[in-house]
Amino acid sequence: MAVPLKKAGMAVLAVALVAALVTYVYYDRHGRYFQDTNDATIQADQVSISSKLAGYVRAVAVDDNQQVAEGALLIEIDPTDYQTKVAAADAAIASAVEAENAAKFSHAEALAGVETARAQLRAAKANFDYASRELARYQPLVAAGIQSASALSQLTANCDRANAEMASARAAQSQAEQHVESIAAQGAQLAAEIDVARVQRQAASNDLNATRLIAPVAGRVANRSVRAGQFVQPGMRLMTIVPSQDIYVVANFKETQVGLMRPGLQATIRVDALPGVEFRGEVTSVTPGTGANFSLIPPQNATGNFTKIIQRVPVRIHIEAGPAARRVLVPGLSLDVEVDTRAASDELDAMRKEQER
Repeated sequence: MAVPLKKAGMAVLAVALVAALVTYVYYDRHGRYFQDTNDATIQADQVSISSKLAGYVRAVAVDDNQQVAEGALLIEIDPTDYQTKVAAADAAIASAVEAENAAKFSHAEALAGVETARAQLRAAKANFDYASRELARYQPLVAAGIQSASALSQLTANCDRANAEMASARAAQSQAEQHVESIAAQGAQLAAEIDVARVQRQAASNDLNATRLIAPVAGRVANRSVRAGQFVQPGMRLMTIVPSQDIYVVANFKETQVGLMRPGLQATIRVDALPGVEFRGEVTSVTPGTGANFSLIPPQNATGNFTKIIQRVPVRIHIEAGPAARRVLVPGLSLDVEVDTRAASDELDAMRKEQER
């Protein structure tokens, strides 16, 4: 009896050793590269809808949980006040344009006045030149006694009067040119006023357009708190759009699991809401820090009562799911995620060899 029992014990021991060896080999070459966690959820980049204007809500065009397309009307704020601002801006533009047109006519008239003043100056200069020549011609004659002194006095007076008229014409020309410059400056100011009025009109038009709140992305309406007739303030959250087509997974792995976590690795995802269903996924990024590092109040471990706690590192994973599954996969659902890191095992061997050098 002792011999068969001994043989049986040896056989059991051999089987156990073989099983342990197989388990170790499987873990060393396969199992240890599969990292899993149940600290994972579905997330989406939700968009909070708020108004940039204050006003009464005229209509709410969507219901809770409704699917909306990008660009669909969500909320309409009473546009009466903003329509009035647009009309006032249009009137200001029209008034400024009329004033600019009047300035253009005045400018043309002033230019004609400059030409008239220049013509008068040329005539006065011609009269002065004639009077100067006559005076110069008579002076020798008077000195010789051929002409009377009274004639010379008359010519001198004529020359002085022509000189004064020329000076007056020159001053009139300068005044006319300054008037042209003044009207040109007024025209530039009116043009600037038109630009300001058009900017104000554009701002009023933007506000009028902002009375219609549209969906920035396609998704489902959630957390709707606005009602028709409600007075809203700028920045007040009115509803949330959840983009169901752009969901992703955030899995929080222990720091002991992320040594080989790299973008591009394949993942298997199981959703608690769909028992027995598995989804494929792909790691897209690894957060450059632990969850505690990005918390509102990061822990301060430089104390005498420090206790080491294994940290978690968020890993973002793209989930491959069809339209039917996406109707169920809403943000916040709990998941089990397993990532195959075998594709990065060569990096571990390379790091070991680098440390051995």
